[in-house]
Amino acid sequence: MALQKTIKNRMVCQGVGVHTGLVSTLTLLPAPEGTGIIFRRTDHQGVAGVVPARFDRVTDTKLGTTIGNVYGVKVHTVEHLMAAVVGLGITNLIIEIDAAEVPIMDGSAAPFVFLLECAGVVAQSEPVRAIRVREVVRVEDGDKYAELRPGIGFSADLEIAFENCPVIDRQFYSFDLDTPSFKAELARARTFGFRHEVEYLQKNGLARGGSLSNSIVLDGAKIMNEDGLRYTDEFVRHKLLDVVGDMALAGAPLYAQFRGFKTGHALNNKLLHELFARKGAWEYVTLHTRRVAPTVDRSVYVGGLAAAE
Repeated sequence: MALQKTIKNRMVCQGVGVHTGLVSTLTLLPAPEGTGIIFRRTDHQGVAGVVPARFDRVTDTKLGTTIGNVYGVKVHTVEHLMAAVVGLGITNLIIEIDAAEVPIMDGSAAPFVFLLECAGVVAQSEPVRAIRVREVVRVEDGDKYAELRPGIGFSADLEIAFENCPVIDRQFYSFDLDTPSFKAELARARTFGFRHEVEYLQKNGLARGGSLSNSIVLDGAKIMNEDGLRYTDEFVRHKLLDVVGDMALAGAPLYAQFRGFKTGHALNNKLLHELFARKGAWEYVTLHTRRVAPTVDRSVYVGGLAAAE
């Protein structure tokens, strides 16, 4: 039986937020079975600082995924950390942070993978409860689309297209989610942007923490980073990393196949809203192993949490 997982030890890191430019301290803490992934802003008192990592708590999708609560407390740029969490199979975790934005680190999920593995990923006593997609759910925006199809485990196919940028052009990547594949194929892929966009954002008070140490920056057909790319197709791999992080906000592991074309944070979040708005399109299941048919768990979904009927 596939068991829920958390971390064994407390782990702390510090870094700058790519958009706010603020330095924050991030503390990763073990959590009991059934907790899920919860952010806790330590610069706010009590329940006002608690922000569950769920799709229905997303408040903004410009330049990253931001979650918030009814008290107006927000956590910006959660997607890379969330990708690392789901990539390691962690289902229960408390994430304390003393500022408004998750550190960008090197622009990928690899530093978070390192921290979580240093903390020690441990199995718990309760089985994993996953969300199995039962029928195709699709959302579109012009020529862009994102969809979820029934699948065993979580897999994803993504195509991106930057016709005006020959360095990127069109790239496609297909991926089956398990920890070794995530670490080898996606975790090290960094966020990217264009020099003229970065300069515009910084003039308007954004991307204050952005630099060549935490982003790939393109200037026309030139990659400005001296060390070049980590993968020849690092751009589509990073976009797929974002997909994994955004889909982690479902509130439980997804049993589904994701397909997308030119999708981003907004469309990814819209896809989860569409999925859970259609009651017949999904069901809760108890996982035995990743590739064995799961047992249907007859429960209802309430705001990202399960409750017995």
